[in-house]
Amino acid sequence: MFTRRHMLQSTASGFGWLAFAAMAHEQAARAKTPGADAPRSPKSPLAPKATHFPAKAKRVIFLCMEGAPSHVDTFDHKPKLQADTDKPYTKGRFGGAKLLGSQWEFKPRGKSGLPISDLFPELAKHADDLCLLNGMHTDLPNHAQAFLQMHCGIFQFPRPSLGAWSLYGLGTENANLPGFITLSPPSNNGGSANYGSSFLPAVYQGTKIGMNRFGGGGEPQVSNLKNPRRSADTQRVQLDFLQSLNQNALENGGDQTGIDGMIESYELAFRMQAELPKLLDTSKETRATQDLYGLTGPTAGFGRQCLLARKFVEAGVRFVEVTSGGWDHHQNLSDALPARCTSIDKPIAGLLADLKQRDLLKDTLVIWGGEFGRTPTAQNGNGRDHNAKGFTTWMAGGGVKGGFRHGSTDEYGFEAASGKVHIHDWHATILHLLGLDHEKLSYNYAGREMKLTDVKGGTVVKEIMA
Repeated sequence: MFTRRHMLQSTASGFGWLAFAAMAHEQAARAKTPGADAPRSPKSPLAPKATHFPAKAKRVIFLCMEGAPSHVDTFDHKPKLQADTDKPYTKGRFGGAKLLGSQWEFKPRGKSGLPISDLFPELAKHADDLCLLNGMHTDLPNHAQAFLQMHCGIFQFPRPSLGAWSLYGLGTENANLPGFITLSPPSNNGGSANYGSSFLPAVYQGTKIGMNRFGGGGEPQVSNLKNPRRSADTQRVQLDFLQSLNQNALENGGDQTGIDGMIESYELAFRMQAELPKLLDTSKETRATQDLYGLTGPTAGFGRQCLLARKFVEAGVRFVEVTSGGWDHHQNLSDALPARCTSIDKPIAGLLADLKQRDLLKDTLVIWGGEFGRTPTAQNGNGRDHNAKGFTTWMAGGGVKGGFRHGSTDEYGFEAASGKVHIHDWHATILHLLGLDHEKLSYNYAGREMKLTDVKGGTVVKEIMA
């Protein structure tokens, strides 16, 4: 028998063993469950919400490069650095270290002439869709803190993540799927806090789908997705009983936000059984689609994640994050960086092409970047150290200018010099493109209105908007 103790032992998001034990084979259950196809109540925390102003983007795909890619080898061309390779650098904490020019040639790409290195031959074909932000900077050059700040706005402790804030502000477009999905998130560098909801209701946190984020061909994994022991009717009875306990606790003055979130999450988990397995199955994709995303060889792992991201946003998921690990290149840059770039180059190019041919890119904001950049000086002879003072991210679709370059670093690439974009500005801009005012998107907690951009605020980078 299920008890209130069981209810409390389930996970906050409702996707633990108990939730999934109550939700297999929804299609069969619908025949005996009147109202299963009914639309959500407008009071549902996941119901679609009005934006603060007309949105340019309806959804986000965040391509997260964990470990911090080298900007001066990829999207930030530095001819002066190339010319001064092996000369000692004399300023700041890197004084005495030798400058290290890029080993890969930059060329002007597309009609816009954006400089992109030879590490991305396939993505370079989409240069006219890319908006480079070359003046990025953040607060600390440590992975855990910078990664958490990139996701949650601050690095001192967990706050709601960018995906959770987006879902909180907009609601979701598909009642049968999570509004926020994270594919292969890292277990370190803040772990689940990077896709968590913190003080926001639990329904806004990301749903983790585990895969191999280092380039292998692993299949997507969702724990406890099927229940081989009970029929759909029995599971529906179990869930109804469990929900009656939740409702009773709610009526008796329990934690309303937590219980409301639990009730909604359990029902979502039940509905997911019908739709999620079909979306996770990539085996029936055409040969053309498999080739487009590179579903064989070194691109298979990230290619499958990019394909799933497209399928998810097309099905109505509001925010999808895709993680690629292994970008922390303190040594062996000559071999390690090309390997990582190769693993993502064709998949990202395929994603952009697929979104465009489905007429989705215009209102899907695609974001690429890591937690900071790398130094223009050499470390261990053939590597680069952490650099938070200057780096590059890029955006595509979703209302940004294509073939556009905003901001710059100094002549060597150490620090943002013009068009500076702090991580708070980056967050404010993403929310703005989604039709959300970062100053108005708030939640009352601990006696004050909390925001993604915190008390320091942020400035929307309107120069990059189409």
